[in-house]
Amino acid sequence: MEKEKIKSIDLFCGCGGISAGLKMAGCQILCGVDIEPKCITTFSHNFSEARSLLLDISEVPAGEFMGLVGIDSEELDLLVGGPPCQGFSKNVPRKFRYLDDPNNRLIKAFLDYCGTLKPKLILMENVAEMKNGFDEAYTEEILTCLSREGYAVNYTVLNSADYGIPQRRRRAFFLASRDGNELDLPPPTHFQPSRQMDLLPQPHHVTVWEAIGDLPSIKNGEGNEYCEYACPPFSEYQKLIRGQNKKVRNHMARYLKPTQYQRLASLQPGQGHKDLPKNLQVRGGYSGAYGRLTKDMIAPTITRWVFHPGSGRWGHPVDTRILTIREAARIQGFPDHFEFVGTYTQQAGQLGNAVPPLLIKIIAESIISQLGKSTPDNSFTNLSRDILSSSVGKLKVTT
Repeated sequence: MEKEKIKSIDLFCGCGGISAGLKMAGCQILCGVDIEPKCITTFSHNFSEARSLLLDISEVPAGEFMGLVGIDSEELDLLVGGPPCQGFSKNVPRKFRYLDDPNNRLIKAFLDYCGTLKPKLILMENVAEMKNGFDEAYTEEILTCLSREGYAVNYTVLNSADYGIPQRRRRAFFLASRDGNELDLPPPTHFQPSRQMDLLPQPHHVTVWEAIGDLPSIKNGEGNEYCEYACPPFSEYQKLIRGQNKKVRNHMARYLKPTQYQRLASLQPGQGHKDLPKNLQVRGGYSGAYGRLTKDMIAPTITRWVFHPGSGRWGHPVDTRILTIREAARIQGFPDHFEFVGTYTQQAGQLGNAVPPLLIKIIAESIISQLGKSTPDNSFTNLSRDILSSSVGKLKVTT
């Protein structure tokens, strides 16, 4: 398989976050599977070379699925997936989390597919809470099932910010190899300044403004579906994420109701609902409700509620508005050539549930390196490698 692309299938593909990262690393996407029509629409729009299947894998036997996509057992290189995680998410009150939540049992459906397809490699992603949740019952189930099939498994929790994505997003990853040799998950590439040694400079965590500062300033409810950049890229992250793009899509600000707008307008960057005037106070809500980002911070985890100012710190650090879909995509690590389809709230949902593509790209490149394979010629991959090597010790120091 020297110099051949790793062929992959993406179960629970959503809009295509994992597949986007794999493609950046030079992998070939054979098929994406999801139960949500709008997710499949976005996936097929961005991966026209792959098959897009709208189905529930818990209702379609793995053997039947192999017939649909035309593959045999042990033929596939890489099976990836992020089974729905609502049963583990800390956004769900503890009293509503339970071991046999149907959302959690989709992990077993994924494992059943692993056992039948017998891919050479498996990469599964889920919320960080899944690793230790319910006394590690699911972690043990995953390890037992995959070990029984002859896989060597490595698993850990990774924080996206430590890999050059401008967002604090912790996720559990399970990486399995059928040849019995345990593969390593990649070490961090970016660090907080306080953790660095002067003699060994490393790239710093990427900040909000280093991620979105080159996008046009727009007003509440305004923007264009297809627009030019505001300026040349002024950070290494912007160079990487823009690639060869000359224009960008999905940069439109959702219109806020008058009271919502007044709340944001009354706040300075870094402030939130606790700083609102008494006449604009909100009852309860999330700790980051109506929060405004600052230029030099790492963004909090992007969620599917990024379209609503009352659900988190989604206020722009300069303009009086919430983040656009493109800005949220930048913070999620999506390249600018990736386009989202659907209504604003549907696009926000696709974004919030996605895995950061840049993180997957780093994981995939690590796998390729450990397997001794040559990554196919890929301009995005080569550009990112050049940028990473040239950025060591040169990025702006932030806290």
